[in-house]
Amino acid sequence: MTQKPERIGGGIDSTLVLLYFVLVFIGFIAIFSVEYRSADSITQSLLELKKSYAKQLLFIGISTLVALFILLIDSKFFTTVANLLYLFGILLMLLTFVIGKDISGSKSWIALGGGFNLQPAELCKVFTALALAKYLSRQDVEFTNFRSHLIAMGITLVPALLSIAQKETGLALVYFSFFLVMYREGLPPVYLIFGFSVIALFVTAIVLEMIPYSIMIGIIAFIASYMMWRQIKRNFVLMIVIVFAGITTIGFKYFVDNIVFDKIMKPYQSERVLNLFGKNYEPKSPERIAQFEADKAKGKKKDYTYNVKQSKIAIGSGGFLGKGFLKGVTTQGEFVPAQNTDFIFTAIAESFGFWGSALLLIVYFLFLMRTIKLAERQRSTFSRVYAYSVASILFFHVFINICMTIGLMPVIGITLPLLSYGGSSIVTFTILIFIMLRFDGNRQMVLR
Repeated sequence: MTQKPERIGGGIDSTLVLLYFVLVFIGFIAIFSVEYRSADSITQSLLELKKSYAKQLLFIGISTLVALFILLIDSKFFTTVANLLYLFGILLMLLTFVIGKDISGSKSWIALGGGFNLQPAELCKVFTALALAKYLSRQDVEFTNFRSHLIAMGITLVPALLSIAQKETGLALVYFSFFLVMYREGLPPVYLIFGFSVIALFVTAIVLEMIPYSIMIGIIAFIASYMMWRQIKRNFVLMIVIVFAGITTIGFKYFVDNIVFDKIMKPYQSERVLNLFGKNYEPKSPERIAQFEADKAKGKKKDYTYNVKQSKIAIGSGGFLGKGFLKGVTTQGEFVPAQNTDFIFTAIAESFGFWGSALLLIVYFLFLMRTIKLAERQRSTFSRVYAYSVASILFFHVFINICMTIGLMPVIGITLPLLSYGGSSIVTFTILIFIMLRFDGNRQMVLR
């Protein structure tokens, strides 16, 4: 008796595929609404690929072919080459420092010719997810000791640090989403507590000036010493640790003010972050002070909050029901910078209003919940870790992008999954999602 060949899509979750194409369709409509003008010839634009919506349609076609190709590949292929793909991704990111193309101040792109570019940091998210899944699924790995924690964190932090070096802070933050995956697999909560504590300390350092900040840290150190006095009397080293921690924490304030904002971040990044907390950026280094004064004298000082201001206006103009498709005043007037990429949500909000925005978020929520459901039904640690990686990456992108467009987070250049214009973005998410679907289709197999 001959076995029937497995058809394409056999065992593939149709619900998730449907949600994928719904999001892709919404994205194309949104990009079309941003760039289409009544005088444009749609046929000519599609043939000549001069408009973003025409290029996006090409990217959708490429993504569809990539998805079909992935569904034809044996699941074991991805487990076999996971580490090799990760090394390849790291090499591509390193290559950008040599032959990288500078776009909007970020040297993270490789020119492919014909006006198309590749962003290795985007693609490396897939490879990192595979490498992390490969490591955590190894039989000799017990994810309970400090060494295994360091290796797993190292897998995710290497591309994150390279992204920071490429001045892609937004993409770097996405790599920290893998910590949620590691927490699901047994990472002690102390790491997450430490991470959130650093974030809270960073925010506090921004909000408070040096004197009230130092007083607050001193009070906390005093309370800690009082509550732990019995332990301190038995072991005086504990007091030294508390004092050292207090001094280090106060030094953190100096580090944030004088190093992070004045040396690491660019002026526009510093201004955007500080503006979020009602603060103004004041350069401290002689070089930046001189440049700041020169730009001010020439009238060249830019308003780096302009993007968010126009984004809020566009979202607000949509109201509850929206202006209607191709009727958005702000969108058609091209007032929102990067509206087809980072600020694509504003096009949806202005055209379809609150109900349209809410419907979009519901689709994302359903997609996320379905992904988690797929992750939980996997028999293989490899497949489960990878599926949770997809869910975490998706959540980070959606959360940060939406918060960015409504002014709850600084503008850091994060795309909206499957909606924002760009080949690297849509192809990367397609690869991420359909590899997961391929694993789920073969979930009865135990992959390592």
